[in-house]
Amino acid sequence: MTALLTVKGLTKAYPGVVANDDVSFEVQPGEVHALLGENGAGKSTLVKMIYGLVRPDSGSMTLSGANYQPAEPRAARAAGVAMVFQHFSLFDALTVAENITLGMENAPSRSELSQRITDVSKAYRLPLDPNRIIGDLSVGERQRVEIIRCLLQNPKLLIMDEPTSVLTPQEVDILFDTLQRLSSEGTAILYISHKLEEIRTLCHHATILRHGKVVDICVPAEQTARRLAEMMVGSSFHTPAKKNLHPGPVVLELDGLSVVSKNPFGTTLKDINLTVRAGEVLGIGGVAGNGQDEFLLALSGEVAVPAAMVKVNGAEIGKLTPNERRKIGVLTAPEERLGHAAAPDMSLTENAMLTGNIRQHFSNGGFLRWNDARGFARAIIERFDVRTPGTENSARSLSGGNLQKFVIGREILQNPKVLVVNQPTWGVDAAAAAAIRQALMTLAEEGAAVVVVSQDLDELLEISDRLAVLNEGRLTHPRETTDLSMEDIGLMMGGMEAENVPA
Repeated sequence: MTALLTVKGLTKAYPGVVANDDVSFEVQPGEVHALLGENGAGKSTLVKMIYGLVRPDSGSMTLSGANYQPAEPRAARAAGVAMVFQHFSLFDALTVAENITLGMENAPSRSELSQRITDVSKAYRLPLDPNRIIGDLSVGERQRVEIIRCLLQNPKLLIMDEPTSVLTPQEVDILFDTLQRLSSEGTAILYISHKLEEIRTLCHHATILRHGKVVDICVPAEQTARRLAEMMVGSSFHTPAKKNLHPGPVVLELDGLSVVSKNPFGTTLKDINLTVRAGEVLGIGGVAGNGQDEFLLALSGEVAVPAAMVKVNGAEIGKLTPNERRKIGVLTAPEERLGHAAAPDMSLTENAMLTGNIRQHFSNGGFLRWNDARGFARAIIERFDVRTPGTENSARSLSGGNLQKFVIGREILQNPKVLVVNQPTWGVDAAAAAAIRQALMTLAEEGAAVVVVSQDLDELLEISDRLAVLNEGRLTHPRETTDLSMEDIGLMMGGMEAENVPA
């Protein structure tokens, strides 16, 4: 059988780093082929070259036996290559059909396009109304828009980057059914994910990258998830272990927390009540767009609320600013890495200074102590294995996973009394995710109250002592994680109250 895609000797270097070094592999028609590797291994650069976003320095590609050198994504799409990105590129104020039109070179009439969207969505069991406004859609429905936009191109090769990171278990099942049908029809799928059990279930073969090089090719179903992770990192790694400690006194208390979202497509928080004790990890699940961003803004102080709605050690702090909250030990790490958690064009030293100044005392008499900030940045890099040439590299220069390690590490190393993190391991490889989860549990063991907001249900069950779910701005009553199954959490994410989920 002639390979659909052949990659031979692709190499791409940037100043200070070789992203891809003589990479070669093949993808067969109808094959679901995984690209595996730890953060910074070169996966993103590789698929960007395949999709025409980046030009290789050397090497070649063929598609269906013909020379393939896309100069831009438009050329890739014309050749039959489509890509669903991890971060959606949709306009909230436009309809489904209008968004899809924007991505088409020769768009048909509105009525014809709407009919095609309806037909394709029904054929692949991805129900979607072409007239719905994007801002009114769930995250799972938004992903359907991106997938259907690709399917309308009749792709030979579909590239998918972390497609299940924001989906409920039920939505994952639907997506897998769709991908398996595409595979049976001859469409090849290049699949990037850090969820190794997904890889084992779905993918026929896997190419494993390490430091920009291909180090192995395997059949995922023949390997354990742990073995796949070890192949990625080149060694074994520590699995997080939770200690059975008795939590201490209540540190964080939310009393009727209600926040009207400033985003017209955001979600208003409605009467949220919870307590978090010293030494406890409280997990908060939920499909993205159900109030997670508003929740973090209210706890960080970026959105002020009545003082009594947020209490730390009994003191009312709802009106305190972010810096005032940092001073008393309330730290947060938002989901959006570039732009919110880190300033893209500032160095890692400068980013360490931005949030570390108050608790690490990086200023004296109006003068900034840059050597101390540089030392703090270096400590974060070493402690959390951030892959970067040095502290003066910009935040933008790091891979998504490495920047995530830096952001989470920066907050943990400031010894918070309360730490609230949103999506702590999003886009992070298995070994790094294990290290971050262990660091969060260790922080709790040392007496902090830790709140982890995540769409990764395996993560929440692994590290949380209790778990609640955000749904349409309301929080379910927290339950002990030992009493919950994956299916239970999925039902809670769909709107069923925890107490109504079968025990």
